[in-house]
Amino acid sequence: MKNKALQHQLNTEVMALLENKKSIFLSSVSKDGSPHASYAPFAMQNDALFILISGLAAHTQNLLHTPNLSALIAEDESQCDDIFARLRVTYDLNAEVIDRDSEAWRDGVSLLYARFGERVEQISLLGDFVLFRLTPTKGRLVKGFGKAYDILGGTLAGEELVHISPKMLSNGSQL
Repeated sequence: MKNKALQHQLNTEVMALLENKKSIFLSSVSKDGSPHASYAPFAMQNDALFILISGLAAHTQNLLHTPNLSALIAEDESQCDDIFARLRVTYDLNAEVIDRDSEAWRDGVSLLYARFGERVEQISLLGDFVLFRLTPTKGRLVKGFGKAYDILGGTLAGEELVHISPKMLSNGSQL
């Protein structure tokens, strides 16, 4: 983006949305290719999101088999001006399992504990819970009609944001 002030403003808005939300909607894929929608509380650090989820849950099994997923964080319906144009960020992410015996596990659980309290400590002791680090490959910020931006660079806020023309899809094809 040539306009550095706008780029900074958009980066700030993305991070503010992430910081103000406590859960993320997840879209994963089962072994047989079926889509599955779910959610998880999250914490973030160093351009990654951390989720601690039960191994009994379908989304955990899906991520263990296929570590690619999509995620959505959106403005609350009750706070939006136009239900058709809610502020939202979507990401394509890679999911990495964090080993229980690692410093990364302790750090990730500490991040979640700082955000959610003792419940995290309780569930982190349960043997079936899995800690994932979700790292973005790309994303999209939508602020309203004609205000959509591809988030490039593999970071949560984006190394670069590219405005998407209403007549042009991100793959270059015309609507």
